[in-house]
Amino acid sequence: MVSKRLSREAGHRRKFLVIIDDTPECERAAAYAAQRMKSTNGVLVLLYVIEPDDFQHWLGVEKIMRDEANATARTMLDGYATKIREKFGIEPELVVREGKTVEEVHKVIEEDQDIAILVLGASAAKEGPGPLVASVVGKGAAFPIPVTVVPQNLSDDEITSLG
Repeated sequence: MVSKRLSREAGHRRKFLVIIDDTPECERAAAYAAQRMKSTNGVLVLLYVIEPDDFQHWLGVEKIMRDEANATARTMLDGYATKIREKFGIEPELVVREGKTVEEVHKVIEEDQDIAILVLGASAAKEGPGPLVASVVGKGAAFPIPVTVVPQNLSDDEITSLG
């Protein structure tokens, strides 16, 4: 159960949450969410989750790997934020978390009661839509807010017309 969403109350703005990673469909999800935010005067939240599985080394190596992962996360988020500022004229919120992606998405949604929609990109690859999208339709995630799934093959014009 998720706490009550506050995005429609005075002093609050509806937020769309997009998970940022290195997949091509992620860019389409971010573009769609940015277009929706521009159209509705909302807020875009970009979340990058660093999976902890990579840090099972000696303490010194673990710290270096964690620092490198944080630098990668910030670089990716900054790159997306720059594109969104330039194309849509909006300033996204940037969030970096460390943990299992599904768990961290749930935590961010619970902590920020203005987040009302989760936007995920669906891969066009024959292997399937991607693990997060698959978890939405399977038993894995059951996110507590509505989820919008954006196909990877949508063009900029199509995103503009839909957003």
